[in-house]
This record gives sequence, structure tokens and C-alpha cells, in this order.
Amino acid sequence: MEKVFKVLIFTDLDGSLLDRDTFKFDSIKDYLIQLISKGIFIIPNTSKTEKEILEFTNDLGSSLPFISENGAAINGLDLLNTNFPKKLILSREKADLLNIFKETVPKNLQNKCKWLSDMDKKKQSLIFGLKDKKLSMALDRKYTVPFLFEGTKNEKNELSKIIKNQDLFLQEGGRVINLTDKVNKANALKVFVRFFKKDNINVKTIAVGDNYNDLNMLKTSDFPCLVFNDKFTLDKIPISNLITSDKPSPEGWADVIKMALVEINKNR
Repeated sequence: MEKVFKVLIFTDLDGSLLDRDTFKFDSIKDYLIQLISKGIFIIPNTSKTEKEILEFTNDLGSSLPFISENGAAINGLDLLNTNFPKKLILSREKADLLNIFKETVPKNLQNKCKWLSDMDKKKQSLIFGLKDKKLSMALDRKYTVPFLFEGTKNEKNELSKIIKNQDLFLQEGGRVINLTDKVNKANALKVFVRFFKKDNINVKTIAVGDNYNDLNMLKTSDFPCLVFNDKFTLDKIPISNLITSDKPSPEGWADVIKMALVEINKNR
């Protein structure tokens, strides 16, 4: 008897599903809608804020569950089952994180951290590649604090070690470093799947990313997918079943998903 799997696609957005420079996805919008119409769940799992992800879902024209701010919060579980919570928060508030940071990190290292919230709009815009409303949404963070580090590699390693001892983490993305709680995309994925499996036994997970901060999410999935990123060295990625595309986003996203779905169909 053919086994029917429910498919969950956990996906990073910038550089994975959205164009790295324009943040557009028009060329694959119809494909996304087609996937959703087939009962496949697309779950953004990204460093983006709740407002930014809601703008993406509005542009897509579909309500989607999603994971925001590097695994800090899961939104829309009630879309799976009305008995599930609308929002599940996995992180402490950013004010709590900053208080711990200021109390435990030596002043010489604190001075190397340039918080985006302290910068003027022009510099914030240059770093994020965003303006006006989009910039405001990107900075509207509840659980993570973005900054630039202007020290040496050894100093950054020292900072990371101090932070980890306080059960906090530094999540490095393509543009900034985020001070976060002890959360990540992979753990949030696991929590989401546990909820989903309450109503669905046969589940296959696909995870799509384009950068080093996506690797833990990819390793946690059944079918890890990597969209082309010219700053990424494939031979240094310890994932044996990695699915890759030589195209950048958004077309590269569609490529890896099609390949992953072929693999899932082989297991029916």
C-alpha cells in the first residue's frame, strides 16, 4: 500500500526563497501557490521579524505558520489545529538578553559591539539594504538584538564563549550578528514537528537555506537543501544527503524543492 506523507517545507527567506538583493520572489510565486494547493506546508523559518514575515505571506496571498527571529517564536500553530496556540514563545525578551550581556561581558568587548539600534537610519539602511517601512519592520525585534562586531576573530571567539556561559548565543547571518537566547531554527523546527505529529503520523520535512546559520536547521530535516550562495564552500558542509542547486534564489529554491519532492515520492 502506498504511504502518504505530509510534507513540511521549513525555509529561510533572504537569499534562499527571496532574491538576495531585491527580496522578490515573483518568478516562483505560482509554484509556491501550487505547492500549497497540494497540501504541502511552507513554513518560513528565518531571522526576520514577525512583521516582515507577515508582509511576505500577504504578498503570497496565503496565511502560513512561521518561525521568527532565529527560532525565538512560532506563529500560526492554530492554522494546523484550532486547539493549538496561536503563538508559542521560546525565548526571553530582548531587554532581558541585553541586561545579561551588560552585566557579564567585559567593557573592552562591549565597546566592540555596535548595536544597530544606536545607528542612524542611513547606516541601518546600508546594512540591511532596506528603507523606510521595510527598515522599520526589520528593526522591530522582540527577542533578538542585531549588531556589528568590530574586533578581531579571537575577540569574537572570546565574546561567544562568555555569551554561551550565560545560555545566550551569537547567531551570524549574512549581514549582522544577532544576540539571541538559547534558541535556534533547528530546535524551533523540532517543536513545530512535535505539534504537527499530534494529528499526522507520516511526516517528511524539507529544510531550505543558503548560509552557515541555516546548517543546524538543514541537519535536523529529512531532506536538507542548499540554495546557491557564492560565499559558501560546499566541501566544508558535513551533510551527506544535501540537495543543492547551482542557481541563486528564488529560482534555486524551486530547483531544490522539486528534487526533494522526487526523493520523497521514491519512498512512497
